[in-house]
Amino acid sequence: MSYSVQNIRNVCLLGHSGSGKTALTESLLYITGVIDRMGRAADGNTVCDYDPEEIKRQISLSTAVAPLDYKGCRINVLDTPGAFDFTGEVVAALRAADAAIIVCSAKDGISVGLEKAWKYCEERNMPRFVYISKTDEDNSDYNATFEALRERFGKKIAPVVVPIWNADKKVTGIIDVLNKRAYEMQNLKRVEIEVPADKMSVITEFNDALKESVAETSEEFMDKYFGGEDFTYAEMIQGLRAGVRDLSLFPVLCGSAVNCMGSLMLMDNIVDLLPNPMEGNYHKATKQDGETEEFVVSPGGVPTAFVFKTISDQYGKYSFVKVLSGTITADMPMVNSRTGATEKLGRLYSMRGKKATEVKELTCGDIGAIAKMDKVKTGDTLCDPRKVVALKSIPFAEPGYSVAIAPKTRGQEDKIAQGLNRLNEEDPSFTVANNAETHQMVLSAAGDMQIDVLVSKLKSRFNVEAELSTARVPYREKIRKTVQKQGRHKKQTGGSGQFGDVWIRFEPNYDEEELVFAEEVFGGSVPKNFFPAVEKGLREACAHGPLAGYPVVNLKAVLYDGSYHPVDSSEIAFKTAAQLAYKAALIEANPVIMEPVGELKVTVPDSYMGDVIGDLNKRRGRVMGMTPTDDGEQVIEAEVPMAEMGTYTIDLRSMTQGRGSFTFNFVRYEDAPANVQQKIVEEAKANADAE
Repeated sequence: MSYSVQNIRNVCLLGHSGSGKTALTESLLYITGVIDRMGRAADGNTVCDYDPEEIKRQISLSTAVAPLDYKGCRINVLDTPGAFDFTGEVVAALRAADAAIIVCSAKDGISVGLEKAWKYCEERNMPRFVYISKTDEDNSDYNATFEALRERFGKKIAPVVVPIWNADKKVTGIIDVLNKRAYEMQNLKRVEIEVPADKMSVITEFNDALKESVAETSEEFMDKYFGGEDFTYAEMIQGLRAGVRDLSLFPVLCGSAVNCMGSLMLMDNIVDLLPNPMEGNYHKATKQDGETEEFVVSPGGVPTAFVFKTISDQYGKYSFVKVLSGTITADMPMVNSRTGATEKLGRLYSMRGKKATEVKELTCGDIGAIAKMDKVKTGDTLCDPRKVVALKSIPFAEPGYSVAIAPKTRGQEDKIAQGLNRLNEEDPSFTVANNAETHQMVLSAAGDMQIDVLVSKLKSRFNVEAELSTARVPYREKIRKTVQKQGRHKKQTGGSGQFGDVWIRFEPNYDEEELVFAEEVFGGSVPKNFFPAVEKGLREACAHGPLAGYPVVNLKAVLYDGSYHPVDSSEIAFKTAAQLAYKAALIEANPVIMEPVGELKVTVPDSYMGDVIGDLNKRRGRVMGMTPTDDGEQVIEAEVPMAEMGTYTIDLRSMTQGRGSFTFNFVRYEDAPANVQQKIVEEAKANADAE
């Protein structure tokens, strides 16, 4: 069944890991009759956590889509992971959603996950509800959680429900503030009950607060309010809807996923108050001429769809799309604005967890999947050939944690590379690079948990076992004084021999990183035709420095004398002679190891400043300055050696309870301190022995 754009709601569930997002999705699916029994993460049988890794770990690792139908509306629920290593999935889901429901547990109050979710919504001007979960569990405290929200986010936090609780502070029922009606759950069915007398004053207080909020959404309502007139129910809904859209109201609801309490009320509010796709996310599109314009979501426009997620598993490849304009059908030719190629769409599906149901079309505002689009990637825009535009790609964060990955069995490097490439189609938030200098395949991700999941998937899906090691740092070597040495290569065997003899001056040259070769030969002591051989020998030698075998930079080599043999001299002999001179000279030229240093920008709340700066000092970091942000945080700028940044992602997370973030970019090479150099030389020797 197709829905008009006005009757579609795309909502993503955000919040800390374990706050109950997947359980809430289960209860919404159950109460609307989509599933006939509710699954549990602990039993590995929920609709949204279907991947073997999610079942094994009992947490969400990727975003799952769960559409359901309620009161003539299609609600597409996007259940996102709460673990910080998988924020790439959250960022992608936010591109498909038009509103968010931030789930927070009545047991934990304001968690880091809630703060991060709020920040994501603020950055995107996204309308949002707060849903307080687990209200019927031991040690839950709805009141304390609500008060913490009010204190943190102010008067915009608007309760649209009032819970009824027993002496143990467990919520047993809820009251709809707008309608002043009370409900409780009996055998997973909602039953209306009498409104408790002791709750009337609270309901009146909250109802008046909602009326005041509604009055502020238009002049007409303001006049009515001050004139002492009551709003009709339709006017209340209209005003609240406007308040949610312009971010002056953030309704708070509550419930329990286990017995479905609050689930129907949550869906009523989703349908009544949250924006449809035409009123939702603001999109910018780049036209073919490079101009940027606002993209208008329109059912009557030419077909356009945005790919926000890809699944590539043993059953095939699905490209998840949100249709932003027009209607798309199977076999329709569409242009991929990234490649310029025309693609014929595969079959279309409505996805619910892993269950794919084929559909004839996907209409404007809806979310679905296209099968077997091999050349299409996450972040692509599929357009009608009449109007080709590119929507902004998904802003994945730079991965900050790197390890070297290699197969346990020699010769399976290609298998690992192919497996990681396939996994990268699904999850573009990690990167893989072959470092030619350190001879390692380097895997960079958001943290150790994401890497652990990738290694597990390599084994289960691609049957290749990987082992991880520390990613080596690309050091450099240079000399600090001028030395001149002879290199003489003489070999006499039967027949013609080999003879090459050179005198070369090696000097520091800080203007150029690459080797600068020059010659000052007089009187033909070395014939010109052997100069290229000498240069080639030196360039090859520069790949390995005298201290730890790292490439030598900032070097000038001047060939100024030598001798040759009219019969025995050859290019190979002069190349070897040059390398002998290099080896003899550099060890005497006061060589030094240089280490890469990067610019670090750490964003942390004020309260963690001391810990973070103290930690940077331990890492040999130099703090360059601090800049306060608009939201009470500080950006610490420092220069830190790359070698000290290996575990920074994990360490910063534990220092700041997950609230800190950072960017790190290479700036330059600097001489390493003597104690560090000694360690580098010892490590290089150990690596050489191992190989």
